[in-house]
Amino acid sequence: MDAFSTDVELFIRDYVRQLADGTAAVFAGAGMSRSAGYVDWKGLLRNIAKELGLDLRLENDLIAMAQFHVNKNMGHDALAKEILEQFSELAEETPTHEILARLPITTWWTTNYDKLVEQSLTKAYRVPDVKDAPSQLRDTKPRRSAVVYKMHGDVDRPSDAILYKAQYERYYKTHDGFITALSGDLTTKTFIFIGFSFTDPNLDYVLSRLPHETKRQHYCFVKRPDRADFADDAAFDYAVRREAMRTGDLKRYGIKALEIDSFDEIPVIFQEVDRQYRMRTVFISGSAEEYGDWSRKEASDFLHNLSSALVRKGFRVVTGFGWGVGSAVINGALQAIYDKPEKFSEDQLVMRPFPQEDSGGVDRKKLWQAYRERMIALAGVALFVFGNKVEDDKLVEANGVRTEFDIARALGLVTLPLASTGFMAETLAGELVSDHTQPAEVRNVVGELKKAGRNGNDLIRIITGHMESLLK
Repeated sequence: MDAFSTDVELFIRDYVRQLADGTAAVFAGAGMSRSAGYVDWKGLLRNIAKELGLDLRLENDLIAMAQFHVNKNMGHDALAKEILEQFSELAEETPTHEILARLPITTWWTTNYDKLVEQSLTKAYRVPDVKDAPSQLRDTKPRRSAVVYKMHGDVDRPSDAILYKAQYERYYKTHDGFITALSGDLTTKTFIFIGFSFTDPNLDYVLSRLPHETKRQHYCFVKRPDRADFADDAAFDYAVRREAMRTGDLKRYGIKALEIDSFDEIPVIFQEVDRQYRMRTVFISGSAEEYGDWSRKEASDFLHNLSSALVRKGFRVVTGFGWGVGSAVINGALQAIYDKPEKFSEDQLVMRPFPQEDSGGVDRKKLWQAYRERMIALAGVALFVFGNKVEDDKLVEANGVRTEFDIARALGLVTLPLASTGFMAETLAGELVSDHTQPAEVRNVVGELKKAGRNGNDLIRIITGHMESLLK
């Protein structure tokens, strides 16, 4: 697709900041599930409309239609059965689900009955705490990493789902805990509304009652009217005017509409959110039995100061605790964090020491591969230093550093081997500089790092400067 619009670029930048601050949230509507193969409200009520003798194309108040069916049948069993039939089949998560589940979003809201959100979180090795009934709000699932509020219920309990007008009218009494929780989240977090029509009376009730002075900036995606979807220019012009008024009305609730030409743009936008967020994290790979031209103190001081500088610049450091390297990296990050605990957080340091012995019948090398992939996937930039080990009483280049370089390249990270540290890092730097399929900017930075030699201050300046440029 072409470059993002200014509004979308500003959203990406703001949402990445919210992710870093832990204040990003998602509200998933029917449109988000529809792209996975599930029905929207019109699809859900198609059979109901036929039974009532009504034409869905002429109906705007679908909640009232559901009420008509309840009135006619003296109960909502048929509606509950429709939910079971439509949402019991498991569907694959969409790319948007997968990307968002990887991001550190701890607050999810949805009006959908399906399980796509919790499925995607589980596949991303996260622990969702699902709330689909008022009685669940007071309980906390152990080790949860995200809370999923299903404010209209769940397919597993279709008879309790919010479906028809009378339920909506009583919602503020029967589900007051959800309204309170959503009001609080809308005040303290920044939401992106995805696949939402803003015709839900519950959401309208909550949004309209938010104190004006505490409203935060929220966002939603809105598809521009397409001339090809209309019979004539007059109908198209009317749709454009109406859409402008509708999106303008959302401003009352602090919601900024992000106009897109196709809903296919949404996963592309979140791919960029993911990329920019990961660019705030650097993975440091290396191991060292010896330090070549460097003294042990020089190497230790450089790694300590590099890690400290990265934290002070607002980056997050990930390390696998490589031999002869990891301790200095950890010490430097911790010093920066503990010097100013009010400004920096322990979350800026991620330590993933490798298991050193086989146990439980598990192949350690296979475990290491998966472990490395998950660890490196946290980052957007990877630095490679030294890279040697003793094997059969000989000092050799560390193949583990090579493996991590290959994984980083495969995952699309910016890879920066420091040639001046020697060993595997020097080998990788030579390969990268001579590889003209790599971006010229990256090859130039690797060249600059080589010229800086053992000047730690220059190396740190080049590295942090390049990382800051990647965020612009």
